[in-house]
Amino acid sequence: MPALDELRFEEFDSKYFPKLEHISGPSPYAHTPTEGPSYIPPEDRQKPLTSSGTYKKEYGKFGKDISPLLGVEYTEDVQIADFIDTLLNAHSSEEQREKAANLIRDIAIEISRKGVVVFRNQHKLTVQKQKDFTNQLGLLTGKPKDNGLHIHPRAPAGGLIGEDGLIDPEIFYVSSTLDRRQGKLRRITTFPSIAWHSDITFEPVPADYSALKIVQQPEEGSGGDTLFANGYALYERFSEPYRKFLEGLKGTYAQPGFEELGKANNFLLYSQPRGAPENIGDRLTSTHPLVRTNPVTGWKSLYAVGVHFAQINDLTPIEAARVKAFINDTLVNSHDLQIRVSWNGVNDIAFFDNRSAYHTATLDYLGTRRGIRTISIGERPYFDENSGLQSEAIYDELAEKIGNLSTKN
Repeated sequence: MPALDELRFEEFDSKYFPKLEHISGPSPYAHTPTEGPSYIPPEDRQKPLTSSGTYKKEYGKFGKDISPLLGVEYTEDVQIADFIDTLLNAHSSEEQREKAANLIRDIAIEISRKGVVVFRNQHKLTVQKQKDFTNQLGLLTGKPKDNGLHIHPRAPAGGLIGEDGLIDPEIFYVSSTLDRRQGKLRRITTFPSIAWHSDITFEPVPADYSALKIVQQPEEGSGGDTLFANGYALYERFSEPYRKFLEGLKGTYAQPGFEELGKANNFLLYSQPRGAPENIGDRLTSTHPLVRTNPVTGWKSLYAVGVHFAQINDLTPIEAARVKAFINDTLVNSHDLQIRVSWNGVNDIAFFDNRSAYHTATLDYLGTRRGIRTISIGERPYFDENSGLQSEAIYDELAEKIGNLSTKN
């Protein structure tokens, strides 16, 4: 893969994307959330994971919490490309690979616990290493071993040109020009707050981890920040009876906008398997629980947010619309559940866990903004009523830390 300053993107030119057999309609697994090879039955689910402590011991001094419950930022003293190089290098010793695996697993656990982790100035991280690192986050924390990186249905519209001269389908192309053609940047007709989402929830098997790197900033050099929000804390924002009500519901998640984009611009959506065997077809729809358990942490998170969240099943239309609006309004009006990440340079990268965090771009810029996003496909979403709460775990740890510091002083 080329260096960042050599990246080449192409848009709406069919010669850069191979012609494949097209699969029409929804996935056969679209609305059967407890079926398929990516569904993990209760008896096979892992216990919540615990960090080995290796990463925190060696690199914790370079990190800083962005907020108590959401977000961590690391300086360029941490170069995650070194970890993936060691893990995948055939010449590394078994001991070296084991340590690298522990480091990456510890990072994945931190991402799942704190929603998003930002690494500044990752000048060693090539596009291929970004892909490998994102996939290993999922593999090392228990995702189905045959699931890989997502191929976005919109991929034929444009993207990053790989070494073979064709669009790399495993890189999602973040593009202000494509977004404008899709009609996303409507400053007057809608509020930006409707754009909150978790990645690809319209798929039967959605994302666990995503990595986002903005490789071209707007020409005037400002704007285009990314906001993140905490799904664990949003769930906890509601009363106990209301939580129980939400826990009993499932929703339909869908994205007809990509189908409309394809029809308007004369291309077919990518309909072959998209990172998991269940993710096929050109009708982008699925059924998931409104509240799900993150298998890495064992904590409950509210999943019913965003532009891919279409409706709440089993309620009347007026009930569903009001509940959906109440959830979204609670998120939008809770600034303590949100953080804002500014992109200081083209080598900054953010990793986030889509099972328990949401994000949205800040559409306040003019000019061109491009990015590359890699998405790991996890497990089929499920809810375990015995799952715990993020605040109880993290605030207990903070209280213990403060107590230890007070004792030392």
